[in-house]
Amino acid sequence: MAMATPACSQRTTKLPFPNMSQLSAALGGLSGVPELEVEALRPVNLLQERNLLPHRPLDAPEPNLNADLKKANCSPDTFRCTLTNIPQTQALLNKARLPLGLLLHPFRDLQLPVITSSTIVRCRSCRTYINPFVSFLDQRRWKCNLCYRVNDVPDEFMYNPVTRSYGEPHKRPEVQNSTVEFIASSDYMLRPPQPAVYLFVLDVSHNAMDAGYLDVFCQTLLENLDKIPGDTRTRVGFITFNSTIHFYNLHESLSQPQMLVVSDIDDIFIPTHDSLLVNLKESRELVRVLLTSLPAMFSQTRETHSALGPALQAAYKLMTSTGGRVSVFQTQLPTLGAGLLQSREDPNQRSSTKGVQHLGPATDFYKKLALDCSGQQIAVDLFLLSSQYSDLASLACVSKYSAGSIFYYPSLHHVHNPAQLDKFQKDLERYLTRKIGFEAVMRIRCTKGLSIHTFHGNFFVRSTDLLSLANVNPDSGFAVQMSIEESMADTSLACFQAALLYTSSKGKRRIRVHTLCLPVVSQLSDVYAGADVQAITCLLANMAIDRSISSSLSDARDALVNAVVDSLSAYKNTVSNLQQSGLIAPAALCLFPLYVLALLKQKALRTGTSTKLDERVFAMCEFKSQPLQQIMRTVHPDLYRLDTMSDQGALHLNDCIVPQPHLLHLTAEKLTREGAFLMDCGSVSPAMLCQMTEVPEKMNLTQIPELETPLSERLRALLAWLQDSRTFSSTLHVVKDDASAKTSFFQHLVEDRSESAFSYYEFLLHIQQQMSK
Repeated sequence: MAMATPACSQRTTKLPFPNMSQLSAALGGLSGVPELEVEALRPVNLLQERNLLPHRPLDAPEPNLNADLKKANCSPDTFRCTLTNIPQTQALLNKARLPLGLLLHPFRDLQLPVITSSTIVRCRSCRTYINPFVSFLDQRRWKCNLCYRVNDVPDEFMYNPVTRSYGEPHKRPEVQNSTVEFIASSDYMLRPPQPAVYLFVLDVSHNAMDAGYLDVFCQTLLENLDKIPGDTRTRVGFITFNSTIHFYNLHESLSQPQMLVVSDIDDIFIPTHDSLLVNLKESRELVRVLLTSLPAMFSQTRETHSALGPALQAAYKLMTSTGGRVSVFQTQLPTLGAGLLQSREDPNQRSSTKGVQHLGPATDFYKKLALDCSGQQIAVDLFLLSSQYSDLASLACVSKYSAGSIFYYPSLHHVHNPAQLDKFQKDLERYLTRKIGFEAVMRIRCTKGLSIHTFHGNFFVRSTDLLSLANVNPDSGFAVQMSIEESMADTSLACFQAALLYTSSKGKRRIRVHTLCLPVVSQLSDVYAGADVQAITCLLANMAIDRSISSSLSDARDALVNAVVDSLSAYKNTVSNLQQSGLIAPAALCLFPLYVLALLKQKALRTGTSTKLDERVFAMCEFKSQPLQQIMRTVHPDLYRLDTMSDQGALHLNDCIVPQPHLLHLTAEKLTREGAFLMDCGSVSPAMLCQMTEVPEKMNLTQIPELETPLSERLRALLAWLQDSRTFSSTLHVVKDDASAKTSFFQHLVEDRSESAFSYYEFLLHIQQQMSK
C-alpha cells in the first residue's frame, strides 16, 4: 500500500503503546476511516524513533474522498492544501494549532484539455467555473459547489463535443477534469490581446565586461531566437547602460544597427519611438548583427558607474504602449541617477546572532517603478550577476511587485567560476524558451465560509482575491493563508478554485482553471490525520520570511519553533488519556520538527553562520516564489548513497534502468570514507565522492566521467532522471575527500550540530522543554 505519510520505522520503545481501538476511542471515534488515516494518527515517540525518513521522497497525502472524487481531483503538483481535512470551524482550526493555506503552481508545464466552446458556463452568483464537483439536480439545472446557487444549464452545454452526443452535460470535459483551459471570448478582454514583447536591458560597465556574462547572453539568445515564444507579431528591443543609456535602432530598412546614446540620465527620454522595439521577423538579421557585435563594442570600456534606475525608467517608457517582459542584467550596486544605492552591509555582522539589518529596501524607487510597470502590463525579471554587495533587498522590489522572476549568480566569472557561467547559460536557455503568459490576472475562490487573507509570491494584489500578473511563467509558485469565517457544518466538502486569465504568446486570451476538493471534518483527530507536513512547512517558510522583514529575524525564528511546540502540545493535550512520556507526534507530523530545524538552518533564516546579505535576501525571495517541490528540496535535500546502488526496485523507463536508492538522514553518521554520496538540493547537487577507484585524480569537478561500468551507468541514469524532474538545470559539484568544498556539503547535514545551531536530537529536547513550560 502506498503510504501517504512518512513510513515511520519499527518502534524501539519499551512503553506500552495503545492499540488502534484504544486510540480510536481516545480520539473521539474514527468510524469508517481508511487505514491511511489511522496510520497518520499513530503516535510516534520522536526521541526514540530515529529513522523516520521514508525510503523514497514523500508524496502528498491523499484526501479521504470517495473514488470518483479522488479520480477527478486536482493534482497535488498544481494545488495543495496544508490540511487535507478542512476543519468545520475556526475554533476547531485554532485548537489544532496548524496553519490553513494553499500552495499553488498554476501555470506549470502540463498537458490539459482545451475547451473552445462559445459558452463558458459559470455560476451566476459567485462566478465559479463549472467543474467536476458541482451537482446536477437534473439535465437542466446544476448547483454551484462554492455558493450553492442553483443555475440553468445552457442549451449549448447539452452537447458533448468529445463523445458527440446530446443530453449528458455531466460528461462534458469541463465536468470531467479538475484542470482545464478555456479559449476566452472578447468578454474577457479589456483591449485586443497584446503581442509578445521582449526588452533586454544589459549592464555594460567595466565590472560587467570583466565577469564575461555578455558573451554568454548574446550567444545563447542568438542560438534561441527561433525558440522564443511568440508569433508573427513578436517584438524585441535592447538597451545597454553604464553611466549613460544606449538605445538601438533596429529598423528593417537600416543596413546595420544604429546606437543612440542618452547621456542626460536625470531626464530620460526615448530618442525615437518607432524602431527601438521591432518586429523580430522583419528585423531578425539586424538583431543577429547586434548580438554578434555587442560584446566587442564594450570590451575595452573603463566605465565603472551603473545608472540602473534611469535604464529601468527608459525601459518603462519604451514598453508602456504594449506591455511585455523586461529582462534586466545587472552586475553591481547602482551608483548614478534615480534609484542609486549605498552599501549597507557590514561584513563583520554576517555571523551575528543578534539580528540582521537591512532585509527591507533602502528606497521605494524600485517598488514604485514596479507598480507603474504592473499597471501597464510590464513585468521586470532581474538577473543579478555580482560577487560584490548589490543591495538585492532594494533591487528585488522591481520584480516582486511586477510579477517578475529573480535570478542570482553570486560568483559568476568566465575565468574564475566557469561552472556558474555554465549554469547561467543553461538557466538562460530555459528562461528564453519557456512558456509565458501576458497581461494575466488570477483569482482564487473558495467554498462559502472560507476566506483568503494573505498572499505570498511575486505579484500586485489588485483586490481581496485578485492578483495582477503582468507576466506568468511555468516556474513560479504562490501561497495563500486562509481562515474560516463561518461554520461549514452543513457541508461535507470544501472546494477551492484558481482561475488564471492570460494572453498566450500567440495572442490568444485563455483561462486556466484548477479546482481542488477536500472533505470537511468536525473531529480534531481528523484534522491531524489530514495534515500535509510539506505544505505546512512551505506555508510557514513564507510566513517566516514576511515576519523577518516586518518584525525581526529572531521573531520569525521564534515563531517557527512555536509552531512546532503549539501543534505538538495541542495534539498531546487532546489525546490526553495516552499518558506517554517522551515527545509524541502523530505519524502525519513526525517529520515536522525535522523540517522546521532544517528551515532554521537555511541561508534565509539562519543566525550565527556567516551569510552574505544578498545571498540571504535571495534565499528569502526563492521561498516566496518557488513551487513546493523546489522549496522542499532546498529545505531538506535528498541524500543518496551511490556506491551500493543496485537494480532492486529500479524504474524501467524507455529502455533505461533508473536505480532508486533509499533516502538517507542528513547526518554525517550516514557517511563513510569509502562510500560515494549524492546530495540533491534542487538547483545545485553537490555529489560527495570519496576514495572510489573509479574517480580519476584529475577529473572535471562538475561532471561524472562516462565509464563503461555498471556503477557509472547507474549513476548517470539516476542523475539524468533527477534532472528531468526539474525545469532549471542543476549544477553538479564533485566534492573529493580533501576538498574545501566539503564545508558546503556538510552545511546541508541539518541533523548534525553546528557551532551556532542545535542537532536534531538537541532540538527535540528543546521542543520538549518548551512544551513543559
